[in-house]
Amino acid sequence: MNSSVVLLSARAESVAVPCCAPAVADEVARLYGALDHVSPANNPRTAQLLRAGLRKISQKVVEEAAEVALEGVRKRPDATVRESADLLYNLVVLWHALDIRPEDVGAEMRRRADAFGLAEKLPKRPCVVGEV
Repeated sequence: MNSSVVLLSARAESVAVPCCAPAVADEVARLYGALDHVSPANNPRTAQLLRAGLRKISQKVVEEAAEVALEGVRKRPDATVRESADLLYNLVVLWHALDIRPEDVGAEMRRRADAFGLAEKLPKRPCVVGEV
């Protein structure tokens, strides 16, 4: 087997995933664990973001998602990579603030892949009057 490919089962199919895919998960897990030890002295920007609360953290997630999309439309791969790293950083900070573990998100993605063949977005359910 080629060492640069890992085969994963998605429904009854095998999907080739580059070997570097675990590197993203490893970095997400490393960042998530490090957030427990953030201090104003060692990590002033992250400490400030955590102190700012959920509204500010969520705002940063939205801002970074927009920047990723804009760089993608501009067809600028290097900038898209940088903005993607910023988005993931802010998303992990949000998860941490909400006590959502990366494994929880991974489990949801696996559940979707098992049901649909890909960890794709779930279909929208019809709106019910009076429901938010």
